[in-house]
Amino acid sequence: MTPLLGLSVMEWQALMLSLRSATLAVLWSLPLAIGLGWLLARRRFPGHWLLNAVVHLPLVLPPVVLGYLLLVLLGREGVIGAPLHALFGVRLAFSTQAVVIACAVVSFPLLVRAIRQSAESMDHRFEAAARSLGAGELRVFLTVTLPLMSPGILTGLTLGFARAVGEFGATITLAANIPGKTQTLPLALFSVTQSPGGDAAAARLCALSLALAGMALIGSELVSRRMTWEAAR
Repeated sequence: MTPLLGLSVMEWQALMLSLRSATLAVLWSLPLAIGLGWLLARRRFPGHWLLNAVVHLPLVLPPVVLGYLLLVLLGREGVIGAPLHALFGVRLAFSTQAVVIACAVVSFPLLVRAIRQSAESMDHRFEAAARSLGAGELRVFLTVTLPLMSPGILTGLTLGFARAVGEFGATITLAANIPGKTQTLPLALFSVTQSPGGDAAAARLCALSLALAGMALIGSELVSRRMTWEAAR
């Protein structure tokens, strides 16, 4: 059976799971990423360097190590996973939800980093002007700060999405490689390369991965240029 794009059912399921998981991962992470990006850019406090290091740790840790740490936390006998299973019967490890969690963790630093850079480079005089007109801090943040940070937010979303779609190590460790349930595009590519006669499937999945990553990077660049052009008008 060959659905759209000439993909097999397994390949199509892997593509859809990757897209869905990456989208959910960046959207769920976005509110926290905005808060942390703004906090790291605009405030200095004891432990600032430590918080910054913890946020960016997934960028430098080997993905398999990251997946193992998540498994220790969220597994059935884990620090968080055991109470969840005992009290609510929730099992996160080796589930579709685990794919989203792995994608969220690995993409989160890219979101925060882009938002922080945007918050650091914005013109704070607009915020001061809004305050001088009587606007409260919440209103200033929602109507002035957030729109000015939007280039970083959109850039972070596209880069985080691309990173989440390509995630492999943390996903296979925390969620395993279960076709139709936790097998994402990179995991499907790994599986077909281990199977005899899987060259054609590997080529299709490789092309899809390249196309998705390329579109995300081009989208990020176009958004950045568009926002820069609008700010210069």
